[in-house]
Amino acid sequence: MTKVVHPRHALSTNPLKSSAPLGAALAYLGIESAIPLFHGSQGCTAFAMVHLVRHFKEAVPLQTTAMNEISTILGGAEQIEEAIENLRKKSAPKFIGIASTALTETRGEDVVGELKEIVARRKDFADTAIVYASTPDFTGALEDGWARAVEAIIATLVPEAPERDPDLRRVNLLCGSHLTIAEVEELVRLIRAFGLDPIVLPDLTSSLDGHVGDDWRGTSLGGTTLEDIAAMPRSAYTLAVGESMRGAARLLEDRAMVPYRVFPSVTGLKPVDAFIRTLMALSGQQDAPPSVKRDRARLLDASLDAHFHTGGLKVAIGADPDLLFSLSTTLAGMGAEIVTAVTTSQASPVLERMPCDEVLVGDLGDLERGAAAAGAAMLLTHSHGRQAAHRLHLPLVRVGFPIFDRIGAQDICRVGYRGTRAFLYEIANIAQAQHHAATPQDFGAAPIAEEFDHVPHAATC
Repeated sequence: MTKVVHPRHALSTNPLKSSAPLGAALAYLGIESAIPLFHGSQGCTAFAMVHLVRHFKEAVPLQTTAMNEISTILGGAEQIEEAIENLRKKSAPKFIGIASTALTETRGEDVVGELKEIVARRKDFADTAIVYASTPDFTGALEDGWARAVEAIIATLVPEAPERDPDLRRVNLLCGSHLTIAEVEELVRLIRAFGLDPIVLPDLTSSLDGHVGDDWRGTSLGGTTLEDIAAMPRSAYTLAVGESMRGAARLLEDRAMVPYRVFPSVTGLKPVDAFIRTLMALSGQQDAPPSVKRDRARLLDASLDAHFHTGGLKVAIGADPDLLFSLSTTLAGMGAEIVTAVTTSQASPVLERMPCDEVLVGDLGDLERGAAAAGAAMLLTHSHGRQAAHRLHLPLVRVGFPIFDRIGAQDICRVGYRGTRAFLYEIANIAQAQHHAATPQDFGAAPIAEEFDHVPHAATC
């Protein structure tokens, strides 16, 4: 069992994690015609806005209740009501997702009770779905905030089903925060290849996929519809991708008796095989479609080609738990050695199954020190790891959130047979691109006599 370690530092150097409210806002953006609303100060929202805009290179409709000194002391119920009223007048959203911040959580404000009273009194708010998730900045990370937001959406908008009347061709797909837009699209493609119809929650593939809309809107440009969310109880099964989605899948089962299975990873041959076998069972097919079998055969060939470069490769990785587990197990399966693993949250049980001796709950300073001490040959983390990679003279594979110094982060795919193949090629190509001048010491041989040092390279074979 992997040991989870909490280094004691007086401060955080080059933080690895993003906040829980930001994760909740990102999940809310996967709902059609949505506006995420931070219940806190303007500064809390400004930082999250910068991260989202720099990563997606898109306009993000993130709003705030703009708490001030007086409302922080006396309570922010009036700010919530005023914010909802203003958003309805200006943008007419169908969905408003509220996320708390450290400011209101530290005070201990009863937002759930206040929101219930506001909705009961303001009948004109009835045509807008309003969801609240508790996401204080001082606990958890982006992955935790995303998970709490998805659970809040299910608890608020999914009706309880006293009886089961399932559509056997429909499944629910609960996506973890570690999945990119291209990865969600790949999972949807695989599900539809078996004749199944998925309801994706949250669905960023039509809201933050990077497209020019026909008109300007002050809300998200797409996402899961409220009608689809209400129809989730009629699905035959729930596929949850990422351990962080277990709570949401269990909640959906409790409310609507929809059975579920959690896939901690869908990267790598065995995890994707498990996903495909589940789809075969749900669809009643005895065999996978030819295109899927072809993709699997190509992954096997890619694994044979790449293992010469990944075998023995020392890797240092820093990411949220779901992404950390997914990429680390894939690399370890290809013979790589995870010499340093740093994550953002201790809440995930998947950390105990990591393919390394210990996982640090820390920052990029821990990642840099661990990589230097262990002799890592490659770093995997988000764009804030570029300074560490520069100081260590190591290649950086950008994974997770945020990626702001490259474009097209939403189109990176590392899941399924196709995505795994692309990931193995990416790692192998970076590994073989690194210049390495072999010396006799590498093979345990004695040093070459000094009198031969003057021999020019052109005369050697």
